[in-house]
Amino acid sequence: MIEAIAHPNVALIKYWGKRDDTLRIPASPSLSIPLLALTTQVRMDVSMGPTDQVLISGKQDASGRARNWLDTLRQQFALDVPPLVIESTSNFPASSGLASSASGFAALAKGLNQLLAMGLDEAMQSRLARLGSASAARSIGEGYMVLDGNASDHASWSARKLLDWHEWPLGVSVALCSRETKSISSSAGMLLGRETSPAYGDWISTNHRLFMQASQAIAERNFETLASASNQSFDGMLSVMESSKPPVRYLNPASHAVIDAIKALQDDGLQVFCTCDAGAQVKCIYLPEHEAAVRSRVMRVPGVLEVRRVCP
Repeated sequence: MIEAIAHPNVALIKYWGKRDDTLRIPASPSLSIPLLALTTQVRMDVSMGPTDQVLISGKQDASGRARNWLDTLRQQFALDVPPLVIESTSNFPASSGLASSASGFAALAKGLNQLLAMGLDEAMQSRLARLGSASAARSIGEGYMVLDGNASDHASWSARKLLDWHEWPLGVSVALCSRETKSISSSAGMLLGRETSPAYGDWISTNHRLFMQASQAIAERNFETLASASNQSFDGMLSVMESSKPPVRYLNPASHAVIDAIKALQDDGLQVFCTCDAGAQVKCIYLPEHEAAVRSRVMRVPGVLEVRRVCP
């Protein structure tokens, strides 16, 4: 029996749409930071039975995603993986916009590497995690992570670290605006955007530029440039979602109210910005000295259920 943990992440530069749905190759590069206080723990052992057994939060995995991931490793990548017993638990709600799939598949890839003594480096673990969830590739590391690669080489798409988190430890808090399971999965939403949104092409080309800007901003510890690039990437993703047919909408009134509150704090001169992924939860990123002001303001927003500091 081994145990492995991983943290979800929030994308500051998004990807929304895949070049290859089977291999989960994003259509554009992305950049993320970890949510260190949120954790998925996986316990894994070789099964005494003939098939995989997967429990998530004490219940059978009805989605089958973990078993499908293991079968992909066995069949397409010819890895000698025996039947496994897997138990996965997280200290945050699943399927609600907090990247539980990212931390889950990253923990699975780490656990498999340990259990079978595979000796895989982080790049290869990242590639394996990506086959379960593209954003999981970024959850192998615990810093400023980028996921990019060569368009013609799927094996090149693994996450790499731009900067260790302790080298520029920004403050991050999550405004929990819903505990409900999201109505459409991110994979389904991305497919809809790629196939139906007139904004999709511009989104892909613009996001490449924003990725370069944000990467440079992190290297220079330039908060204002990072905030600007991240805000533009978030707005671009929302534009694709809204122009999809039918529209893909994850934000609720509380989410919008938090976003407005953060914009008001920016107008007051605070170094803070916010972003969301495929869900109603709003992630607020700020210089540590502004934490008290940010959290105090967000906690007063009607409809916010909880404000949880997740970094540092």
